[in-house]
Amino acid sequence: MAEARRIVVKVGSSSLTTASGGLDADRVDALVDVLAKVRSGGEKEIVLVSSGAIAAGLAPLGLTRRPKDLARQQAAASVGQGLLVARYTASFARYGVRVGQVLLTTDDTSRRAHYRNAYRTLDQLLAMGALPVVNENDTVATDEIRFGDNDRLAALVAHLVRADLLVLLSDVDGLYDGDPSKPGTSRIAQVTGPSDIAHVEIGSAGKAGVGTGGMVTKVEAARIAAAAGIPVVLTSASRAADALAGRDTGTYFHRTGRRSADRLLWLAHASTPQGSLSLDDGAVRAVVEGKKSLLAAGVAAVEGDFVAGDPVELRDASGRAVARGLVNFDAKELPRMLGRSTHELAKDLGPEYEREVVHRDDLVVIR
Repeated sequence: MAEARRIVVKVGSSSLTTASGGLDADRVDALVDVLAKVRSGGEKEIVLVSSGAIAAGLAPLGLTRRPKDLARQQAAASVGQGLLVARYTASFARYGVRVGQVLLTTDDTSRRAHYRNAYRTLDQLLAMGALPVVNENDTVATDEIRFGDNDRLAALVAHLVRADLLVLLSDVDGLYDGDPSKPGTSRIAQVTGPSDIAHVEIGSAGKAGVGTGGMVTKVEAARIAAAAGIPVVLTSASRAADALAGRDTGTYFHRTGRRSADRLLWLAHASTPQGSLSLDDGAVRAVVEGKKSLLAAGVAAVEGDFVAGDPVELRDASGRAVARGLVNFDAKELPRMLGRSTHELAKDLGPEYEREVVHRDDLVVIR
């Protein structure tokens, strides 16, 4: 932790705002004090993924709670995003630090050109000594292209910028083996793998009603990052200094995997399947165990309305999703291809059909 050079820090709405909405300037300044000190020696780079835009826009618009409909969420984000960045700009200016706002949607991690642009922007901001403040572009994001919560966004950004560490800051000082408000529960200091917390009942969003996540999304984000080779610290915003100094605080999630291809991380954790393909037993074995491409001969049924290039789920005979992939054919093309070999398809339908339904390079096992 102490040796990490490039660090992504994510802070939740509840750590920045009041329960009724509106930014808490003292809380923002306290976080900025910590981050500015960490990067002051020039050896560490910080990317801040900050929630709070929608929450910051509630009070100015006369809303008492986070609205459930997308249109009003977007309106609150439109007002609140400016307030949020202005607050960060003023607070970091006390230390002579410039901030750069970066707003992302899932398109920016799924489309290669967008992904490369996002990476170049973030990398260049860091190279020029600025501190990127990243948030989901809530003002334009639709349900179909949303990350869903900034915890997941933070995990994907950590992978995007090749971070050495991800720090998730909340209003709880770590993961507990029960309700932390009740006596007899203990903080889980380290997680070496999913089996360590399989017995833990994980809560959802808090009572304040200004955020979207809760502990369940933070643990999922930690799992995503750890599986991509990035260690994670989960703690409270008040313990941020301890976490960034490498002191014992919160819950530390050890790496469980190695860095994967960027599009595969997106495919597994940020894509929205537009349909599904049912596979026979042989195809399931080939895809899951053999790491093979999916051929038309192994597809038994097709569901959904998708086009070539869309993400789809690959399901076994019981309907359980075993993988996701980018399909090479439109949904309307596939029914006449099912169960047929590529050689037969090429002979009857043309050479353009002599290819995989889902290539193994565009496929990720999820079970």
